[in-house]
Amino acid sequence: QVQLVESGGGLVQAGGSLRLSCAASVPTFSGYTMAWFRQASQAPGTDREFVATIGWKGANIDYTDSVKGRFTISRDNAKKMVYLQMNSLQSEDTAVYYCAAKFGAVTTMSSYDYSYWGQGTQVTVFS
Repeated sequence: QVQLVESGGGLVQAGGSLRLSCAASVPTFSGYTMAWFRQASQAPGTDREFVATIGWKGANIDYTDSVKGRFTISRDNAKKMVYLQMNSLQSEDTAVYYCAAKFGAVTTMSSYDYSYWGQGTQVTVFS
C-alpha cells in the first residue's frame, strides 16, 4: 500500500515562492515515477492538470509549459521524498496540488497513469 502525504502549501503573494513536499510510505520508493498535478476547481468533472514529473533516479524530468523556468521538481530516494520548488508564483498557479506515484520507469503526463495520490495541499497566490 502506497501512501503519499503532501505539505508546504499556503498563502503567498504573487512573485513569491513556496516549496511543496511529498512524503511517501512505500518499500521501494526508487522504483516509482513521481509527479505533481494540480486542480484549480473542485467542481465535479474538473481534470487534474499535469505540473511536473520525475523518473526513478531524478532523470527524465518534464514540466507543463506554463511552469517551465519557475518550478523545479526533485526527489530524495533515501528520504522517500519528492519536492516541488515554486518560484515567481502567479495567481494562475492557485490550485490544490497533488503528489502522485506510479510504479515503473516510464514518465507520463496523464493523470490516468498514476495509481497513487496524496490528499492535496492548497496553494493560493494573491496579488
